[in-house]
Amino acid sequence: MKAVVVRAPMDFGVETVPDPEIPEQGLLLQVQACGLCGSDLRTLRHGHPRVHFPWVIGHEPCGTVMATGPGYRGPYRPGDRLAVGTLAYCGACAYCQEGRYELCSGALQIGQAWPGGLAEYLAIPEPFARLGNLQQVPDDFEAGLAGLAEPLAACLNAQEKGRVGLGDVVLVIGAGPVGCIHVRLAQARGAARILMAEQVDERVRMAETFAPQAVIHTGREDLYAAVQRLTGGKGADVVITATPSPAAVGQALNLARRGGRILIFGGLPGGESHQALDINAIHYGALEVIGTTVFAPRHFRLAIDMIISDRLGLGSLITHRFPLDDFCAGAGLALQGKVLKSVFYPDRSA
Repeated sequence: MKAVVVRAPMDFGVETVPDPEIPEQGLLLQVQACGLCGSDLRTLRHGHPRVHFPWVIGHEPCGTVMATGPGYRGPYRPGDRLAVGTLAYCGACAYCQEGRYELCSGALQIGQAWPGGLAEYLAIPEPFARLGNLQQVPDDFEAGLAGLAEPLAACLNAQEKGRVGLGDVVLVIGAGPVGCIHVRLAQARGAARILMAEQVDERVRMAETFAPQAVIHTGREDLYAAVQRLTGGKGADVVITATPSPAAVGQALNLARRGGRILIFGGLPGGESHQALDINAIHYGALEVIGTTVFAPRHFRLAIDMIISDRLGLGSLITHRFPLDDFCAGAGLALQGKVLKSVFYPDRSA
């Protein structure tokens, strides 16, 4: 089969690799579409501590069940179309036992523990088939949209923990796909005003489609001064760092109002994750600094429902669609920040 193989940071391409075997107690999917995520881009640029090259990446796939293993006992059958939500939980740790699956200490991921979905076929092994995020989608559902459920589920988890709600002024730093999802989700949760900050010209223009009250072009305007002007000198109730930028985390402390909440959503490359923070700003400003990552099964189920029903209008996030053979061209545009979301189709007719 054809698959995207990463051999080293910034060394990747479409290659012919052996077809995956049908897992004894799992499933084999024919991939119809797979999105390219921000964490995939970090893996392409820098590598990943859980990815050992050469490796097939991709964790936002949608596909059709081709076969089930002889020991499979789950609900899905050949012909079912499934969205695949990245994570398989261990089910045994203290967090899983408490129902806090997003904190599972033994979670494994498609595209890390097992080869990913940027390929013609994807094996769903027994742990994922039993404890992973698999959701059936309608036969007429556009496969590329299913990949949006994974980042939406993570955003649902974050805004739930950050208590984004009625009357809030929300500042989203970063106008990439997750930043735009955060805008739409904050709107749905009743935020009064939503501001975005972005420095890339193309992203500034694309972000306007999602109707924040203001997009601050940080390449042309000082972010702190703009937020002060737009909030009457108070700052934002909630600041969401939706970008892998060390500077954004430090800035966020000065952009939140007294008693505000800061959601650290964008992970940083390992060598840049140790940053000095103004502890007095947190202390005297009574700020809440909240880290969130991934999601629980209920977030993924809700995300799939919201996308199928088009409650958030997220289809415009997908700005570029490519055959899998054109992965290098599509990934190149994404690495330059010239797209919001790229989706790749092993069979372009799917």
